[in-house]
Amino acid sequence: MLKDLRKDISKLQDPDRAKNLRRFFKTGKGEYGEGDLFVGLNVPQSRSLAKKYATLSLREIQTLLKSKIHEERLIALFILVGKYSRGSQRDQEKIYKFYLKNTKYINNWDLVDLSAERIVGAYLYDKDRKVLRRLATSSSLWERRIAVLSTFHFIKHQESQETLRLAKVLLKDEHDLIHKAVGWMLREVGKRVSKKDLKGFLDVHAAKMPRTMLRYALEHLSPQERRHYMDL
Repeated sequence: MLKDLRKDISKLQDPDRAKNLRRFFKTGKGEYGEGDLFVGLNVPQSRSLAKKYATLSLREIQTLLKSKIHEERLIALFILVGKYSRGSQRDQEKIYKFYLKNTKYINNWDLVDLSAERIVGAYLYDKDRKVLRRLATSSSLWERRIAVLSTFHFIKHQESQETLRLAKVLLKDEHDLIHKAVGWMLREVGKRVSKKDLKGFLDVHAAKMPRTMLRYALEHLSPQERRHYMDL
């Protein structure tokens, strides 16, 4: 089946789109996606192939995850998310552990954003979450992003405290992709859970927050509120 999937990917490849994707995902020397390879599939095509090959085994999924081709890793994660959503508790635990063992291959922001909340966040929702603190203090940019994006699942269930805890841990992070991720999750706290919780965090931390993180966090506040926090 893996051979058939790769044949289907080959049929859909688009060199012009691949070139644009390499630029968009910063694959140049010294950039965060350095060396990542694209063949030019769009996300709907990747989702469609993930559905077609939903019965791939974890061993086959791991082979895809280890691929140098970005779309193959993305399809692997879409399949994994689908298996998790349909799986028994035992299956879900196995998939969660598999995910955390393979974070080195979940190595661009779209791969994280389309999977972390649906596997790590979903699994940890009613469990001990110490692993998120470990991920948030990792030397890996992508593990830190997995940590904060996983809390989107909690936010969607009207819980903000884990997001706020990790946002505090990541305040001094130096990478722009973490600034954007934390700011995005803080914005969602204010939008979906509690504006009061967001403003309480901002009252304490806004003056120390990276400007990108702060701007993202403020997007759903009034112009007056945004000016107030940007001027701190």
